[in-house]
Amino acid sequence: MKRVWTWLWTPSGVLSSGFLLALGVLIGAILLVGGHSAMKATESTEFCVSCHELAPVYEEYKQSSHFSNASGVQAGCADCHVPEPFVPWLVDHYRALGEAYASFTGKIETPEKCESHRLEMAERVWDEMAASDSRECRSCHVEHAMDFDKQTPEAAKLMMAGFENGETCIDCHKGIAHKLPDMSQGY
Repeated sequence: MKRVWTWLWTPSGVLSSGFLLALGVLIGAILLVGGHSAMKATESTEFCVSCHELAPVYEEYKQSSHFSNASGVQAGCADCHVPEPFVPWLVDHYRALGEAYASFTGKIETPEKCESHRLEMAERVWDEMAASDSRECRSCHVEHAMDFDKQTPEAAKLMMAGFENGETCIDCHKGIAHKLPDMSQGY
């Protein structure tokens, strides 16, 4: 133990090893907290719709039950599009760089261009939601908390059958918050 203590306080050039180690930990902590804070800031709905090309998609969302409903519970962009577990969350933010690149290069800079890529973007989101068993949907919509008696008989029947068959939310609820793309060419 004495050897470690001596090593920590022995000068390494001009500064002690312990000081350099503490400085490294401090800088690492600042970068970690700062990076996390910056990534969290990109999850606000305001940040998401700050790109003018997303304005039509935002207007669709504002007409949906995820924006305004009887209970007053509002789901923002991140609630549906950003996973909560750390590793998927980190991967999602990395993949979002591609979306930022598409925005900066003008791939979806006008409502017309955005519409021409709507199916491609929707398919990517649907595939991600299906692969995660609609994890983001299920963070708010919990099967055991659903009151099927308060649903229409047809909706309750379909929901219960979907649960029994192991279907995931996105299998039936495409277009729940945004206009469906033209799928005449198939999906």
